[in-house]
Amino acid sequence: MDIEKIQKARKGDDRSFYELISERKELLYKTAFLYVKNEQDAMDIVGETVFHAYRSIRKLNHPEYFSTWLIKILINQALVSLRKAKPTLSLERENELALGIPGPSVEDKLDLLGAVEKLSDPYKTVIILKYIHDLPNHQIAEVLATPIGTIKTHLHRAIKQLRMSMLRGEINNES
Repeated sequence: MDIEKIQKARKGDDRSFYELISERKELLYKTAFLYVKNEQDAMDIVGETVFHAYRSIRKLNHPEYFSTWLIKILINQALVSLRKAKPTLSLERENELALGIPGPSVEDKLDLLGAVEKLSDPYKTVIILKYIHDLPNHQIAEVLATPIGTIKTHLHRAIKQLRMSMLRGEINNES
């Protein structure tokens, strides 16, 4: 059980910590990639996240929130990385396909990723946490230390922007 592994990891059991991270590494990478759009930078962010989590796991007071705690560290690392780097808008098709975002076609997946990429950071973050990490609104609020009402507003506005962006894409494709 994860709670037992987390308790062991908090007490210094490296193997338990490794197992916890191994179970989540793919999701961590996908989330980091959604922020930086670059394989190497995403891997660096995951590495920094694991390092920071390892250093501070003893401070984790609520083991049941390990996953949200880890995601919060990852998001902070991704935002730090984005502030340091110049923004890039290039999308690599093979990496996007590897993300596994459901959709009727490859083109729709690429359009959706492009639309998510264009969202401002708060909107992008809530979309990633809600639909990639499948977190309920109250956990998103905890991860971001933001009132749940703000989370709901950001989700509503982000979805509205994504719909508009996708609609514009469909209209442009028909022209």
